[in-house]
Amino acid sequence: MLHDFRRHFAGPTLLTLIGLALAALYGWHETRSLELTLSMLWVVAVLAVLEVSLSFDNAVVNAAVLTEMEPVWQRRFLTWGMIFAVFGTRIVFPLAIVGFTAGLNPLEAVRLSLEEPARYEAIVSHAHVVIAGFGGAFLSLVGLGFFTDPDKEVHWLAWAERPMQLIGTIKAGEIAVLLVVLILIARILPPTEASQFLVAGLVGIIAFIAVEALGMAMENYEARRAVTGVVVRAGLGAFVYLNILDASFSLDGVIGAFALTRDMVIIAIGLSIGAIFVRSLTMVMVEKSTLAEYRYLEHGAFWAIIALGVIMLVSAWVDVPQTVTGLIGAVLIGGAVWWSVRKPH
Repeated sequence: MLHDFRRHFAGPTLLTLIGLALAALYGWHETRSLELTLSMLWVVAVLAVLEVSLSFDNAVVNAAVLTEMEPVWQRRFLTWGMIFAVFGTRIVFPLAIVGFTAGLNPLEAVRLSLEEPARYEAIVSHAHVVIAGFGGAFLSLVGLGFFTDPDKEVHWLAWAERPMQLIGTIKAGEIAVLLVVLILIARILPPTEASQFLVAGLVGIIAFIAVEALGMAMENYEARRAVTGVVVRAGLGAFVYLNILDASFSLDGVIGAFALTRDMVIIAIGLSIGAIFVRSLTMVMVEKSTLAEYRYLEHGAFWAIIALGVIMLVSAWVDVPQTVTGLIGAVLIGGAVWWSVRKPH
């Protein structure tokens, strides 16, 4: 067990220490105060824990996809994927939002995040409607796609999952359901926000369809060239899918981090540490065949994804605390694990 811990978490632990050291140097450089520096380190730790707790369902879904991938692409997800997870979603994406929303070039957006954090936070918060529309639509389709699969045989909450499976027998049924939800929410919003919300939601739907199409194309290509007769989910398509899914999971977390601090450097370090641990946790699930051992764990994770998608969509209208989001996901996954132990077959 100690060997497994070292193998999977030695790297993240080392990177955590490096991140804390960088945060300490940054804190001292900015404040010249030991108390304020320690306070920054505490915020980094809280953000890392928050990221791990909110992304556990993401880790479960990632493990389900990675199980079908070739080992080489599993390793690439842990290495190359970290560039997307750390620098893309936690650093570049917020800067891109600010630049697009405020009409700033990338360098000016970076300057704003470092020198005018209050204004930076206001711009990102103002873009929440767009983020809620895109992320909510994408995640909702990911969750619905699991339960509307006509070939799905195992059910956890059968009273809800069987009717959802019937939607899968209708062409583009889940997209139709999502469009109805988007329209209903948009009718409640002010006209300008409603337009932004609908466009963002449509872009989220298009992104989901594009990623699915890429995955199918790559899978067909791999199937044609396979010599063993075993079809393995295409590496590139699944790799792109996982990174967009990870980004969608992290959108709300980036905004929620502003509840603790406005400092983008501290936010980036804290969330990045959490993202690194989530990746390692994902690989532990793959190697230990956790999804096979706990039959309904995957169901709980996808229910949590639907819950997160709905919460993101609703958050364009009303404010939903991060604690509620985390608790719902924890309850759903915890219930799935408990039910798997109680009724393993």
